[in-house]
Amino acid sequence: MRVKPVQLRTPLGDEVLALKAGDHVELSGIVYTARDEAHLRMQEEGIPFDPKGAVIYHCGPVVLDKKIIAAGPTTSARLNELAGFLLERGIRAFIGKGGMGVTVRKQLAGKGVYFAFTGGCAALASSHMELKGVKFEDLGMAEAVWVIELDRLPLVVGIDAHGNDIFDTARNHARASFREFAGRIPGGSS
Repeated sequence: MRVKPVQLRTPLGDEVLALKAGDHVELSGIVYTARDEAHLRMQEEGIPFDPKGAVIYHCGPVVLDKKIIAAGPTTSARLNELAGFLLERGIRAFIGKGGMGVTVRKQLAGKGVYFAFTGGCAALASSHMELKGVKFEDLGMAEAVWVIELDRLPLVVGIDAHGNDIFDTARNHARASFREFAGRIPGGSS
């Protein structure tokens, strides 16, 4: 049975607080890409867009002739130490791959969510995007903040506003399965 995805549009509000880890979502509206250098610049100089209800996509897209060619997610855990100030200023969600750390999970509590997008699907992502502008263009293509309009980008709630985390659940399940398997091997440890 296929689950019908929750339809969301930016700017996001309290509706994200009802989402549960594992929920399927289709996101539409404006999002902003940001990787390491953009996060540092925003921390130093301020956020170049209204952060209230905004979504940040951990991504360095390939842009050619004002068109997004590819826009796959980057590993979000790299940005663990730089997420808190954005949430304090009203950011409601991050999009990326691989999840984020325990600190970010706690910072999201009652405020926002982390959406997962599958790595290796950059062309699929770009097929749901239209380029609307750029901030911090001097940082270069991969690090600039690109303003992108999404049309029903398929996502999964990776971390919800209640502390539930599909990545942590998967890690715990894998560890338990390994211990069980290792315990059945002669000479294995559990």
